[in-house]
Amino acid sequence: QVQLVESGGGLVQPGGSLRLSCAISGSIFSISRRAWYRQAPGKQRELVAAISNSGNTNYADSVKGRFTISRDNAKNTVYLQMDSLKQGDTAVYYCHALAFFRGQPSDYWGQGTQVTVSS
Repeated sequence: QVQLVESGGGLVQPGGSLRLSCAISGSIFSISRRAWYRQAPGKQRELVAAISNSGNTNYADSVKGRFTISRDNAKNTVYLQMDSLKQGDTAVYYCHALAFFRGQPSDYWGQGTQVTVSS
């Protein structure tokens, strides 16, 4: 089992920055990928950024050059640094972990943290 707890959301003006954190506990060794997703009202949940165990990253086109995903293995934490925020970034942001147990994939989600970009 894996547990994820997000923090760092809030209200920010357009052009501002926020950093989200996701503390991960449990069967850390089973995780192969960590990611951030978001879901805006009336829209489907979408991938924002992901980072593999080897450190490879990928981003949604809409956030490339503005968001950065990183991790601190010593703290078992993954971060999402969000710069140059736009109103369109307003959403609930979810931390996600893809883990494998006996070769079978399992998805784990945090509870979500609200990010609101508004003047």
